[in-house]
Amino acid sequence: MNESSPIRTETARAYEPGPIQAPVRTRRRFRPIRWLVLLVALAAIGAVAHRWYDSRAQKGTEQAAGAAGGRHGGKRGGSDLPQAVGIAPITTGDMPVVLQGLGTVTPLATVTVKSQISGYLTEVKFREGQMVKAGDPLAQIDSRPYEALLAQYQGQLARDQALLQNSKLDFQRYQTLNRQDSISKQNVDTQAALVKQNEGTVAADQALVDQQKLNIAYTHITSPVDGRVGLRQVDQGNYISAASTAIVVVTQLHPISVVFTLPEDDVARVMRRVRVGASLAVKAFDRGDSHEIATGKLDTVDNQIDTTTGTVKLRALFDNGDEELFPNQFVNARLTVETLHDAILVPNGGILQGSPGAYVYLMDGDDKVSVRPIKTGETDGIHTVVLSGLKPGDRVVTDGTDRLKDGAKVRITEGAQASAASPTPSAGPQAPAADAAKEATAEGAPQQGGRRRHRQQGQ
Repeated sequence: MNESSPIRTETARAYEPGPIQAPVRTRRRFRPIRWLVLLVALAAIGAVAHRWYDSRAQKGTEQAAGAAGGRHGGKRGGSDLPQAVGIAPITTGDMPVVLQGLGTVTPLATVTVKSQISGYLTEVKFREGQMVKAGDPLAQIDSRPYEALLAQYQGQLARDQALLQNSKLDFQRYQTLNRQDSISKQNVDTQAALVKQNEGTVAADQALVDQQKLNIAYTHITSPVDGRVGLRQVDQGNYISAASTAIVVVTQLHPISVVFTLPEDDVARVMRRVRVGASLAVKAFDRGDSHEIATGKLDTVDNQIDTTTGTVKLRALFDNGDEELFPNQFVNARLTVETLHDAILVPNGGILQGSPGAYVYLMDGDDKVSVRPIKTGETDGIHTVVLSGLKPGDRVVTDGTDRLKDGAKVRITEGAQASAASPTPSAGPQAPAADAAKEATAEGAPQQGGRRRHRQQGQ
């Protein structure tokens, strides 16, 4: 056999002794770039498919809208569909000019009753919450110490009065002797001075007596004003110090006042009416400004404007017979300055605000509206005075103004017209206008709206 034969060489090497080697396995490599490219491709395919689907859906919707527009408006399309509106006529009437301000119920008199003398409180003569008149007894202070002092001063007064009388008699005798040249002039003058001295002593004694009588009167504490007494501040048996211990508070309730404020811009209008002697009515409303509490009259206007707030204070008087107004109660005061007669009135629901200012949609015939700028004045919350721009008999749109524009075609609905004529619109009559508005929106009608103006009464 040839030793150089490759077969033999390979075979011999296969049988050579040595360690046994394990077979080598090939490991596959993970390649994320391929997966990323695959995901991007899938996303692109999905986006193209979504846009294709949306374009087909939009095309179908436009075809349906065009068909509907052809049914309603023929060749003109859906933009000329008449808008359902409610209207109201322009009328004339009386409009009160009302100024409104925040106020506080203030009693005309609030007295904290205190004793003018010191002593023990022996009796309380009032019932808490009781209505009292001026001079009615409220409390009693122990008067015995003052009665004893009164007796002492009265004794001093009697003694000094006797001395005065004796000095006067001596003075008369000295004058007689002086005329007879039996006594010197000096003795006469000395006796005259003694008479004057005794007269002063008697006057001082009389003042002490009067003072003690007044102190005894002060032991009977009475009400200084008509009103209602509050809660008792001190109990019977306590020692009261003069002018420092409060016994009770008496508040006058009939009549009672309301102090309220108005802006300084309204002062001139109020003062013009006050100077001519006009009696201006004032109404007090509760905190929620919904319930009328009482009606009174303007009493006076303060003499200066508060520079920090730019307001002036006014006081109104109320009889308050039913005691609806309570001291320190918060109220809303409405002052009626004057009344405008035969004023042109427009419902507040028809007034809009825009670039030309205040305006309304005026009916031009029975099927078209036009924009009419107006100038407004006073309002009562339901109607507003029109100073220029409208005349009695005109008709304005009060319902369905959100989608109107100048020259738009409209159709008047009976329900909406009744709602516009009513002071308080209800939900029922507005339904036809709302349905028509939805229909116009679905058919692609152009929209042009205005923002309603809400003016607070009296502002």
